Amino acid sequence: MTFIESLSAAWNINNSLLCVGLDPDPAKFPAHLKGKPDAIFEFCKAIADATADLVCCFKPQIAYFAAHRAEDQLEALISHIHARHPGVPVILDAKRGDIGSTAEQYAKEVFERYKADAITVNPYMGRDSVEPYLAHRDKGVILLCRTSNPGGSDLQFLDVGTPSKPEKLYERVARLVSTEWNPHGQCALVVGATFPGEIARVREIVSDMPLLVPGIGAQGGDVEATVYAGRTAAGTGLIINSSRAILYAGKTETFANDARRAAQETRDLINRYR
Repeated sequence: MTFIESLSAAWNINNSLLCVGLDPDPAKFPAHLKGKPDAIFEFCKAIADATADLVCCFKPQIAYFAAHRAEDQLEALISHIHARHPGVPVILDAKRGDIGSTAEQYAKEVFERYKADAITVNPYMGRDSVEPYLAHRDKGVILLCRTSNPGGSDLQFLDVGTPSKPEKLYERVARLVSTEWNPHGQCALVVGATFPGEIARVREIVSDMPLLVPGIGAQGGDVEATVYAGRTAAGTGLIINSSRAILYAGKTETFANDARRAAQETRDLINRYR
């Protein structure tokens, strides 16, 4: 199955638009895991196993693994999710952005080494920096469009149109990705929950293209506003990410059960507005 096919199936089978972000911080782990050589894998595996039937995908952030020399644990984690929960796609959040042979190596890293189903990519260097990922025809390529951080406005909200046809930079990205940059229909866009007005604008531009939406939970994005702004006519189209609010819902040996409870509450809250 392609990334979009797997994502669409998970939306329906799990009745969920929730994505759990796997951002493991060993300093926040329960005491019984601290100091274990494979603590990052064990923590994330437990979270994945506890929440897999409640989500439409998982999104490990590569920096949280690489900073602790735990890339082998990231490989093991993605392999575990694919083997144990084959209906749930994995997005590797890496935000890569480079051209030519370097981008080709990054694409091999994410799709051949880690075997992720999709990757986040920075579009700032243009189409040729995205094409090496698009060459993997069944894989998802999720491009930054309107990010949830306050500084995103420094560039993303710049005027790049003409007086007769005004256009913000994030709108240009949305238009290009949904048309010229999407030859295999496997692209998606990142649009932050902190900007529901821009979510609605991007949805208007891209029709039913999936939107990865960070920023709910710890970052304060409003779930109701996000869903109303970004859902498609079918009540899907969104990958609403929550990381810290789910991962660290519990601080004891019951952390996985606590994470499941938080994930179920978040999924049900999202579904209330679909």
